[in-house]
Amino acid sequence: MRARTGNRPSHRPVSPLLRRVYLPRSVDAAAFAMTTYGIPLLVLATTGSAALTGLAFALEWAPRLMAFAVAGALVDRHGTTRVFRLAATARATLVLAAALLLGAQTGGLGKTITVMALAAGTGVLTEFSYVAAETAGGLASRTAGARAHRVQSVLLGIDQTATLAGPALAGLLLAHTSATGMLAATAAFSLLAAALAPKQHTDQHATTPAAVRQGWKTGWQTLRALPALGWLVAGLTLSNLAVGLLQAAAPVIVIQQFGHSSAEVGLLWSAAAAASLIAISLCRHAIDHCGLWPAGAVCATITASACLTLALTHTYPAYLALIALFMAGESGMTVVLRTLRSHLIPADVFGNTLAVTILLLLTPFPVAGLLVAAIPPSQLGHAITVCAVLQAIGLATAFTRLRTLPDLRPSAA
Repeated sequence: MRARTGNRPSHRPVSPLLRRVYLPRSVDAAAFAMTTYGIPLLVLATTGSAALTGLAFALEWAPRLMAFAVAGALVDRHGTTRVFRLAATARATLVLAAALLLGAQTGGLGKTITVMALAAGTGVLTEFSYVAAETAGGLASRTAGARAHRVQSVLLGIDQTATLAGPALAGLLLAHTSATGMLAATAAFSLLAAALAPKQHTDQHATTPAAVRQGWKTGWQTLRALPALGWLVAGLTLSNLAVGLLQAAAPVIVIQQFGHSSAEVGLLWSAAAAASLIAISLCRHAIDHCGLWPAGAVCATITASACLTLALTHTYPAYLALIALFMAGESGMTVVLRTLRSHLIPADVFGNTLAVTILLLLTPFPVAGLLVAAIPPSQLGHAITVCAVLQAIGLATAFTRLRTLPDLRPSAA
C-alpha cells in the first residue's frame, strides 16, 4: 500500500481539477470569447451599421438573461456534465449552420438576419455551458476551503487567457479569411468543449428536482439572506453598465472614429486580458495578506478612475491603455466576487443562486447594446462619462457598506 501511494502523490491534487474543471473551462472560454467579441465585429463588417452593431450586442445578451433561471435549474437537476455537453454541441451546430448560410447568401437583408439570429442563439447556448462550468468551479472552490480564492483566481485566469487570445483570433480570422474562418474556429472550440465536458461525482446532482420557478425563488431567497454577497452584486451590476457600453461601442469607436481595423479591436481586448491576468495574480496575493475587502476596494478605485478618464481620450494607444487598466480592476473585483460566492452559497442551491447573481450582473449588457444602437457615434463619449459616474457611485456605496460586514474581513480569505 505504501509503494502504491508513494508512486502517485503528485497527481492527486492536480489531475482531478485539471481534467474535471480547468481543461473543459479553457476550451469553452475560448468559444465564449470568440462569440462575445467576434460577432459584433462580424455584424459591423457585414452591415456597416453602428446601430445594428449595438443592436446585435443587445440581441447577444438579452436572451442570455432569460436562459439563466432555466440553466440553473437544469444544472441542479441533471448535473454539469450533461448540460455542458449539450449546450456546447448545440452551439457548434448553430455556428456551422450560420457559416454555411453566410457563404450561400449574396448580401443584404438575408445576411443581416443571419448574423442577428446567430448573436441571439449563441448568447443563449453559451450561458448554459457557462452556468454548468461555474457550478463545477464552485464545487472545486468549496473543496479547497480556505484556499478557494486560489481556485477562483485560476478559473478567472482561464477566462482572461481566453479573452487574451479569442478576440485577437476572431479579428484576424475575420480580416484575413472572412466570416467562414472565424465561425469554423468557434465551432471547433465548441465541439472540443463538448468532448471534454467537466466530469463530476454522482453526489453533485440535486437530490430533489425542483421546478424552474421554485428554483428561481430559492435563488432569490438565498441571495437576500446573504447581505455581503447582495451588496457586492449590486455594486458590480452598476459597474457592468460601463463594461457593457465599452464592449458594445468598441467596434464603432476603434473602426469608425479612430480609423483602425477589426484586428485592432481584437488587440484592444487582448491587451485588456493581459493586464487582467497580471491583476488576478496580484489580487490573489493581496487577498492572502490583506483580505477580501481591501483588495476589492483598491480594484474598485482603479476601475472607476480609468473609466472616468476614458471619455476624455481621443487616440487609440491611450484608449487601449485605459481599457487595459479598467479591465484589470474589474478582474480583481471578480476574484473577490467569485471567492465570496463560493464561500457563502450552500452547495444544494448553488446552481439556482448562481443563476440569479449572473442574471443581475449581466442585465446591464443588453441595455448597453441598446444605448449604442440609439446614441449617435459622436455622442458615445458623453454616454461613457454618465456610465462612469454611475459606476463610481455604485462601487463606492457597495464597498462602504461591505466594510461593516464580517464576510469580507481578512479571516474570510
